[in-house]
Amino acid sequence: MARFFKPQKRKTDTKHKEITISRLDHIGAGIGHLNNKPVFIDGALPDETVVVQLTEDKKNYARARVIKRLKDSAARIKPHCPIYDQCGGCNLQHLSHQGQVIAKQQALSELMAKFAITEKDDATQVEPIVGQSEHYRRCARFSVRMLPNGKMVFGFRKKQSKDIVDVNACPVLATTLNDLLPPLRELLSNLKGRKHVGHIELVNADNGRVLLIRHLQQFNDNDLAAIKAFATEHALMLFLAPSSDELDHVLGEQPYYDIDDVRLTFSPKDFIQVNRYVNVKMVEQAINWLDIQPQDRVLDLFCGLGNFSLPLARRAKAVVGVEGVDEMVARATSNAAANGLDNATFYQANLDEDVTKLVWAQEQFDKILLDPARAGAAGVMQHIVNLAPSKVVYVSCNPATLARDSQMLLQQGYKLARLGMMDMFPHTGHLESMALFVKS
Repeated sequence: MARFFKPQKRKTDTKHKEITISRLDHIGAGIGHLNNKPVFIDGALPDETVVVQLTEDKKNYARARVIKRLKDSAARIKPHCPIYDQCGGCNLQHLSHQGQVIAKQQALSELMAKFAITEKDDATQVEPIVGQSEHYRRCARFSVRMLPNGKMVFGFRKKQSKDIVDVNACPVLATTLNDLLPPLRELLSNLKGRKHVGHIELVNADNGRVLLIRHLQQFNDNDLAAIKAFATEHALMLFLAPSSDELDHVLGEQPYYDIDDVRLTFSPKDFIQVNRYVNVKMVEQAINWLDIQPQDRVLDLFCGLGNFSLPLARRAKAVVGVEGVDEMVARATSNAAANGLDNATFYQANLDEDVTKLVWAQEQFDKILLDPARAGAAGVMQHIVNLAPSKVVYVSCNPATLARDSQMLLQQGYKLARLGMMDMFPHTGHLESMALFVKS
């Protein structure tokens, strides 16, 4: 009888071990070494000595949890959020804000040096874009759940869990949104159909506050009247979402934000940058790095609702924006018309697929900006090279995919001229960055 090989599952050694942390990775975990193997440890800081227990042991790396700290870093501080040890939102409040900025700059440099920068292309980072470290978030989603005992839990997901940690106030949320949390909690608790509320979204738009309620069943007349009265009392723009594909605008104006003398109207379901100050400085830096001239034709890939496109269109001869989501393309087109920018045109396309035969892809462009999601832009990098723009600005929320995608530009004669970190998400491991590539 034939016997098939069955690999033995690697058994994790759970004995406590002492490790000294050398640095942070690009998502904020401490890195130490056991037998020359890197061990990733959440909550540990460089120069700290910790006792850990392995939770995962792979061939090339391991993960561990802290059992005890034997030596603390001088940069360690007491987290200012009372639920920091439970909430999955922030993971670096134990590190001073200045320490966070330095760590993110180092992580960006190390990743680019390892995967993207050759010796002749070694670019020095520019001054990082840094705003306030508290009350910077202008939008947030709150989960809502009714417990069997009738108590309502209202807050954010716990770390590495689907459970919800109750939130009364959030130190990184805009003050005007924090002010809404106590009366909003009371409103929801008194609704007859409270068990059908899925989640709440709050947005601090430039023209006021937005409340979106996702509900799994229709509200009865009394509940709906109470919700409308609440929105009126607090001067809110009210939206109800009976399904993931539906959105009812019940009260108030359409939300918008202003940037670079253009107004961007958006839906509360649209993606917008959560940090208003850093977003303004980010757009300003991208425009300066591209050095837009009146004769330039610019391509903006992953353009969203026009956050970069419309400011670019104020300076360039023409801008073409490409986005994968139909609703965002429609929004960007509408925003361009509302701002009197007839030189901005928008198209829908899946940028993970071959785009060479699409109408816009056959045009010529002098400069290109791209701002992809965390997965990066591997599918479109070859086309960018084929278009041969004089300058490319890559805005990234994942330095690992930025480093990967940069290689194609560097191999085709582009030089990494500038590299900068943007502190879009203080107290978290999320690292936003911008790179300028110039054709040699």
